[in-house]
Amino acid sequence: MTKASTRDTRFHMMAKPASYRCNLKCDYCFYLEKEDMMSSPSANDESASHNMSDRLLRKYVRDYIASQDSEDIDFAWQGGEPTLAGIEFYKKVVEYQKLYGKGKRITNSFQTNAIAINKQWAEFFATNNFLIGVSIDGLAEVHDTYRISVNGRPTFERVKKAIDILKEHQVEFNTLTVVNDQNWNRGKEIYHALKALGSVHLQFIPIVEVDASCQQSTTGHYSPRSDATLTSFSVPSHGYGQFMTDVFNEWVKHDVGTIFVRMFDSLLATWMGYPASICVQSKECGQALVIESNGDLYSCDHYVYPANKLGNIEQTDIAKLATSKQQKRFGAAKHARLTQKCQQCDFQALCYGGCPKHRILPIEGEKHKQNYLCESYAQIFNHTAPVMHLMVQEIQRGGTAANVMPILAGYR
Repeated sequence: MTKASTRDTRFHMMAKPASYRCNLKCDYCFYLEKEDMMSSPSANDESASHNMSDRLLRKYVRDYIASQDSEDIDFAWQGGEPTLAGIEFYKKVVEYQKLYGKGKRITNSFQTNAIAINKQWAEFFATNNFLIGVSIDGLAEVHDTYRISVNGRPTFERVKKAIDILKEHQVEFNTLTVVNDQNWNRGKEIYHALKALGSVHLQFIPIVEVDASCQQSTTGHYSPRSDATLTSFSVPSHGYGQFMTDVFNEWVKHDVGTIFVRMFDSLLATWMGYPASICVQSKECGQALVIESNGDLYSCDHYVYPANKLGNIEQTDIAKLATSKQQKRFGAAKHARLTQKCQQCDFQALCYGGCPKHRILPIEGEKHKQNYLCESYAQIFNHTAPVMHLMVQEIQRGGTAANVMPILAGYR
């Protein structure tokens, strides 16, 4: 174990072995814009826009395992589209994990649009216990609005077929659904559609993207103008709140303990006094870094910008980069740069201002900006609080969170 890894190294890494490359062209994908940056003359490696090399993969697997203090280590593979690295790449992943694992329990999570999933991929995932995250927007008419192939064709049925293949091979999977301008008022429908597909672990993420013309920085920072406008596909500021409360109302009737919604799980943990399990609710950022296909490390998946590049693992120890002063400053800034409005909010401890990238609303007299989704978060926290209190009480009595369902049925 390297000297740097003896520090507090509680961080998680998301690897992008195929970088921004994808076999879809989703209108709302924030990572497609990275093509210019990764393939520009300023990129430090001419292979930045290609797959991670075998030499770099071996080093990454070895050093990431060595950097972790835990006996349980998760490797996360994302993109772009990670299947574009090829199945042989992931066979090497498993080989190197066994070589350098030294008895540790190693798992792999894999976020995919599922377009390339076939019997061969499913058999590999099943044999090696990969957890698959499938990006799907619930309803065909919503999904096919933005999640289109490179030649403009719809993809929902192809993704649905891939899910069937995963289920046939008993591959564990969850779903990731983007909340946007097309579906924010259809939470109930989408929740039931995802259940019908067989998903029992659901994640919903709001899309909030500033129009590219509204970024003013020339220093490599993410710095939208004060009068920045959002892309047309962004969720309305109140829309995410309506979507999640609609989902909550359906979930809490019949599905507590059998269907798991990531945000609700994290909220309950927070109400119980445990750390939030998602970064949006955490007090500080910085524990979920990104390694690009050329070995460059960045502070966060949403901050792959030149100013947030920490270094390259071929020149600097991975743990040293992840625990560097630059990364610590990045993480601490979330709580340090709260508006007065946030600091006085009753729900501050449930989100600490949300994702810093969504802080785009200027407030007169305030030094810092407010989160665009503040209204939504307030609605979610206020709406779920009474039930969360009931769940906490049931758990403290020795019961389970699912005990609230008959209680609530009695109220109704």
